[in-house]
Amino acid sequence: MDVREDCLYSEEHHWVRREDDGSVTIGITDYAQDLLGDLVHVDLPMAGSVLGQGDELAVAESVKAASTVVTPVSGEVVAANDDLEERPEAVNEEPYDGGWIARMDPSEPAELEALLDSDAYRTLCEADE
Repeated sequence: MDVREDCLYSEEHHWVRREDDGSVTIGITDYAQDLLGDLVHVDLPMAGSVLGQGDELAVAESVKAASTVVTPVSGEVVAANDDLEERPEAVNEEPYDGGWIARMDPSEPAELEALLDSDAYRTLCEADE
């Protein structure tokens, strides 16, 4: 299980990485993509959408099931990873790199402080096993 030190994590198994421009990149963790199985489609958010924490950001469809990806932070979607339309398997192959879901401009920075660091996320995953 790959848990990156430069990311924050939600209890719903989504990761958030702060970018230099103040935006955040969001995706599904390695742990979550392993549980989902091979992804066959990702329904991406529209740029310009304004979402609250916990709102539906995307839907990831695998050979096993469809899973809602909720946003760990409030804000405006500034970009979606359109490459996933052609290569949804990138979420399985490289969840923290080419498999990201969306970039957002967070409107409530304090929400980031409530997310789990890498050590706390590892502990959460170990408890689930």
